[in-house]
Amino acid sequence: MTVTIVRREVTDAASAELPPNLTPLIQRIYLARGISHARELERTLPYLESNQSIKDIDKAAVLLADAIEQQQRILIVGDFDADGATSSALGVLALRAMGAAFVDFLVPNRFEYGYGLSPAIVDVAKHQRPDLLVTVDNGISSIDGVQAAKEAGMKVLVTDHHLAGEVLPDADAIVNPNQPGCPFPGKNTAGVGVIFYVLCAVRAELEKRGWFTDPHHPRRKPNMASFLDIVALGTVADVVGLDSNNRILVHQGLNRIRAGAARPGILALAEVAKRDPSRLVASDLGFALAPRLNAAGRLDDMSLGIELLITEDPMHARYLASQLDSLNRERREIEGSMKEEALRDLAKLELDEAQELPWGVCLYQDDWHQGVIGILASRVKEKIHRPVIAFAPGDEGQIKGSARSIPGFHIRDALEAISTRYPGLVIKFGGHAMAAGLTINEQDYPQFSDAFDQEARRLLTSEQLESCLVTDGELTPFELSLDTAEQLREAGPWGQNFPEPLFDGIFELQDQRLVGGHHLKMVLVPEGGSDWIDAIWFNIDTRQWPDTSIKKVRVVYKLDINEFRGRRSVQLMVEHVEPV
Repeated sequence: MTVTIVRREVTDAASAELPPNLTPLIQRIYLARGISHARELERTLPYLESNQSIKDIDKAAVLLADAIEQQQRILIVGDFDADGATSSALGVLALRAMGAAFVDFLVPNRFEYGYGLSPAIVDVAKHQRPDLLVTVDNGISSIDGVQAAKEAGMKVLVTDHHLAGEVLPDADAIVNPNQPGCPFPGKNTAGVGVIFYVLCAVRAELEKRGWFTDPHHPRRKPNMASFLDIVALGTVADVVGLDSNNRILVHQGLNRIRAGAARPGILALAEVAKRDPSRLVASDLGFALAPRLNAAGRLDDMSLGIELLITEDPMHARYLASQLDSLNRERREIEGSMKEEALRDLAKLELDEAQELPWGVCLYQDDWHQGVIGILASRVKEKIHRPVIAFAPGDEGQIKGSARSIPGFHIRDALEAISTRYPGLVIKFGGHAMAAGLTINEQDYPQFSDAFDQEARRLLTSEQLESCLVTDGELTPFELSLDTAEQLREAGPWGQNFPEPLFDGIFELQDQRLVGGHHLKMVLVPEGGSDWIDAIWFNIDTRQWPDTSIKKVRVVYKLDINEFRGRRSVQLMVEHVEPV
């Protein structure tokens, strides 16, 4: 796979109105991400987008306020990923804090019921006799499930953020920034952000009714900002675009965690992940805490993760977090084995001179784990830089696929095109530009694989199959410092569509050795400098590295801080190395 290094261009610098106290480096980084005004860098809550423009939010607030006032049974139906877990936990905690007498959650087990509010899940929900059923992080495509719930006498509130289909479910209210006719500008809001906005509207509705000032039943009005640690975790975990609105939510949530004011479950996740809560950054949420929370939904039952977020008992939280940590280790072992098998199959394909690697890659084995195929598709995509769909056995005669894409190839639209061109080939599908899920008949796998490859060849160019690392240029030897690393850390939160600064430069390679079996520890000296700098490159190809014949390298890296036994030093987190 060819790797191209491209430096970000800074445009419209002359017309930018950024705060004058920013260093030239931070200004350059912001400008390269399209930030040109100080307003876009505000991270305080008064700058959060108002919920007034969200379609149907008033209807949703009335539905929930009525249910609370009338002591109706409220049941939250969530998704089995981290966004769904945080959304479910937030709904339960906030509604209870507002005085809801009966509120509980139900999350489908992915292996029994699949995704979303299905008629089968409604049958399970009936046992709890809910008056109001609330979906979080799902429901916009649950036409049959909503109908089944309505026929069972339930009111239904759908809260979701996924793209809507041509037909909407017949719910009592739908709150989704991405539904037709919704003018709310925060289209990147995660499921947990959507239910957060709804709950803020519910609190305002109850306040208007005098719910919190009733002299006969005094009730404390909850501080909605106290739930932002959960909102931050779900937002980062779902890899939604960190636009200015999401950056406010994440920044405020991180501040609560750093101040020690987070939920016991989030602090326990940080503890098992060996992260210091007082120094937590967005990438820690995405790469350390979220995978452990997600492990419950991938291998077991996401109820475990929701219970972790809901509990008030720190000891119980530690117990649940240790269980999730064990599940995550198991998930990594399964994923590692599946990845090895998948890459071995691809290597065989590349060695066959009569064939070249498909442009759109499908992978399937009948013993693969359904809960891990999404991660597998992501890992293989990173390795070969092509759209990848990994399949695992589903219901009788069917297989379920999880798809991951590359820039320039809208995976959901591609699946829709295949479904239109070959009626009946795709049983069901859904998703976004970069990730999607689908179900096909096992016997149709060869035909679908060929159709997916042809669709990729139709829409992509060979240049798009080259991996491109976009950097923010070089750092001078003077800038390779703790002070710069702290500035970069504070300038975030960084994440999807607002990428963490990535740099490239020429270094003398002083030392290199393997650690942990497949990580390369290096000692580097920057060109034009004299100080030695530690660097770590994870998951290298051990057939190529270490290589003691190489003395000079171009390195693509992130500037980080290594903290060990009270000592803090600069460390480069390496993304790519090539000899010079």
